[in-house]
Amino acid sequence: MVESSIGGVVPAVKGEVMRRMGDKEEGGSVRDEEVGTVTEWELDRELLCPICMQIIKDAFLTACGHSFCYMCIVTHLHNKSDCPCCSHYLTTSQLYPNFLLDKLLKKTSARQISKTASPVEQFRHSLEQGCEVSIKELDALLLMLSEKKRKLEQEEAERNMQILLDFLQMLRKQKVDELNEVQHDLQYIKQDLNSVERHRIDLYRARDRYSVKLRMLADDPIGKKPWSSSTDRNFGGLFSTSRNAPGGLPTGNLTYKKVDSKAQIGSPGPQRKDTSISELNSQHMSQSGLAVVRKKHVNAQFNDLQECYLQKRRQLANKSRVKEEKDADVVQREGYSEGLADFQSVLSTFTRYSRLRVIAELRHGDLFHSANIVSSIEFDRDDELFATAGVSRRIKVFDFSSVVNEPADAHCPVVEMSTRSKLSCLSWNKYTKNHIASSDYDGIVTVWDVTTRQSVMEYEEHEKRAWSVDFSRTEPSMLVSGSDDCKVKVWCTKQEASVLNIDMKANICCVKYNPGSSVHIAVGSADHHIHYYDLRNTSQPVHIFSGHRKAVSYVKFLSNNELASASTDSTLRLWDVKDNLPVRTLRGHTNEKNFVGLSVNNEFLSCGSETNEVFVYHKAISKPVTWHRFGSPEIDEADEDAGSYFISAVCWKSDSPTMLAANSQGTIKVLVLAA
Repeated sequence: MVESSIGGVVPAVKGEVMRRMGDKEEGGSVRDEEVGTVTEWELDRELLCPICMQIIKDAFLTACGHSFCYMCIVTHLHNKSDCPCCSHYLTTSQLYPNFLLDKLLKKTSARQISKTASPVEQFRHSLEQGCEVSIKELDALLLMLSEKKRKLEQEEAERNMQILLDFLQMLRKQKVDELNEVQHDLQYIKQDLNSVERHRIDLYRARDRYSVKLRMLADDPIGKKPWSSSTDRNFGGLFSTSRNAPGGLPTGNLTYKKVDSKAQIGSPGPQRKDTSISELNSQHMSQSGLAVVRKKHVNAQFNDLQECYLQKRRQLANKSRVKEEKDADVVQREGYSEGLADFQSVLSTFTRYSRLRVIAELRHGDLFHSANIVSSIEFDRDDELFATAGVSRRIKVFDFSSVVNEPADAHCPVVEMSTRSKLSCLSWNKYTKNHIASSDYDGIVTVWDVTTRQSVMEYEEHEKRAWSVDFSRTEPSMLVSGSDDCKVKVWCTKQEASVLNIDMKANICCVKYNPGSSVHIAVGSADHHIHYYDLRNTSQPVHIFSGHRKAVSYVKFLSNNELASASTDSTLRLWDVKDNLPVRTLRGHTNEKNFVGLSVNNEFLSCGSETNEVFVYHKAISKPVTWHRFGSPEIDEADEDAGSYFISAVCWKSDSPTMLAANSQGTIKVLVLAA
């Protein structure tokens, strides 16, 4: 029992005893080795020069019996006249060559070389020492060396060939993968070409039938009503379903033609027919010109559009077969795959616009006053009013329709509110129309009532400049702010103090609520990252989006899952906050130090540039759709500071093609995307 209870340790104990016994039996040899090692170490120590502590070279003996390197002792005696070891009086005349020590040093050096040197080095050393070798021995050595050389060359050639083979196999695999991908892409393109051709033929046939009936209706005013009702019955559904098809006529043009035909009924027949045909021809010419412009737009951005198309088609191919089988009837009925339909939507939206047209302009302040920078510009809930704020310490509210429709001289704010400090950001409440929040350079977050022109709440907890503030879309009483004090604070308009505080390690440049959630916020920081938080657990972010190389100046949500960010690294980036993935990087504008604004809608992003230009991007394309420069060449040439002007704020009007843009001069423009 005792033996079994300690069985786990007994083998180790036995092993230790046997090891000790073996050491005892071999103790003599071990001690001999130790003694030899010590003796050799002491001998080596005795062979060191006391001055340089290296092996003595050209040993010389002094009258007092100490040995040194010749150069070491001579150099020493030039400065002092004593022995370095015993301080005995010594001169150069008392130095004598130590031949015995030199011979011993040579033997020691040879022994050390034999221990540490390779066989080749030993052989070379032996030859240098005068070792005699016969011609026969040299021939044998040369033959052996040549064979060894051939073997090494063969092995080196085999290694090089293997490296080349591995490279070619890797290259072949890569090219085969690329070929398979290209073949799949060609298959997608072939399928889509057939679908588009079929759809285009259907549209042409429908157009021809409609043109015939329209002419018949114009020639026979008596039969107008029957033909009209017949046309609506037979072709209304066709044109409603093909409204967004490629190559199809826009619905607006068809309606315009019907109105024209009604307007011409009362005139004589021949004149009515000629007028209708001329209008059709003019409209056809207009459509042809527009098609040419859009085609040029496609050619200019062909690579980006190609990438977008292939990405969407490949994503469709990667979907499960079950999903494809479910949607098979839909694809067959419409003749379009889901990926092609998505790309067509991008293509039609992207090519619809090619420029920004100015429809109104106003001045935020004195043109030659330095404090005119508009830091923020925002539309209210109904897009009827817009507010501006900046370093002028004033919040100005304008009526949008008045700005667009009235002369430039009549542009006056409907409401103006003064603040104690320069303003950095504005945010309208999306439920309470007359409430707007502001953040300022003193770190104060204020909620204003535009109707009474008074502050409703003032929050002064931030210790440094507050850069950003945002109202929640789903919880109208909640708002969030970020500051240079590295703190994110959540406020409630029903309470006088913050309800939540998030401490971070870097300055906060921007904050934004997710439009579909009252508990998720995105925070842009000077640490180059975007921190996505769930306010129910702020101990750590849900995800940190990395990619920007400088401070993140703006964050905006395109949808509940799509986030856009701007940075002073001159890029915009798109992120998927659902899957926590980067989507795309947009480049074209210049932004290295200033806040230049960022605004988004469902399809487009707009931002400013330090070149005093507004840039518009489509979210699926990495290059700008169009851009617009503030000012005119005459003004820029006359103004010495023109190169320092920059766009400071932008804002879309909901999901319309209209936007507001302001620059550091205080100029505000109403711009609209145009063909």
